[in-house]
Amino acid sequence: MPRTQRNDNFIDKSFTVMADIILKILPANKKAKEAFVYYRDGMSAQADGEYAEALDNYYEALKLEEDGNDRSFILYNIGIIHASNGEHEKALNYYEEAVDLNPQMPSALNNIAVIYHYQGEQAKSEGKKNEAEALFDKAGEYWKQAIRLAPNNYIEAQNWLKITGRSEMDVFF
Repeated sequence: MPRTQRNDNFIDKSFTVMADIILKILPANKKAKEAFVYYRDGMSAQADGEYAEALDNYYEALKLEEDGNDRSFILYNIGIIHASNGEHEKALNYYEEAVDLNPQMPSALNNIAVIYHYQGEQAKSEGKKNEAEALFDKAGEYWKQAIRLAPNNYIEAQNWLKITGRSEMDVFF
């Protein structure tokens, strides 16, 4: 039984019904529709904290999905799982792939910045000041890109950029 048929709450059932209707009327080929089913099931598993199952579904979706924009969202979600599991290098790779396919994805740019900032804090706590500053600079560059795309988001990042002197402008929007 597909994962989405196992959901027992109203919201998940409603999402499944709507997704099934969209799949039926969507003018897409069979392969694209099958990729969407795997993606949908991956999102459902991820929401339930079933990361291994989510990854299995996302990898299947990647095998089938040909559209670069759609692939970017699959890669982004894979990155989220790896980041939440503490696998930051893997997460960075998936986020970068997502941004390569979809440069207009501020959430992926933000997540890259968050990882670099975290790594900078780690280096700083280990007394590696130069390495920390380089990582903070990388974080700043990615946050600036994200903020340019979504100026009303990432307020904490905007404040951090301003406080640390990494912002050339006072307001991003």
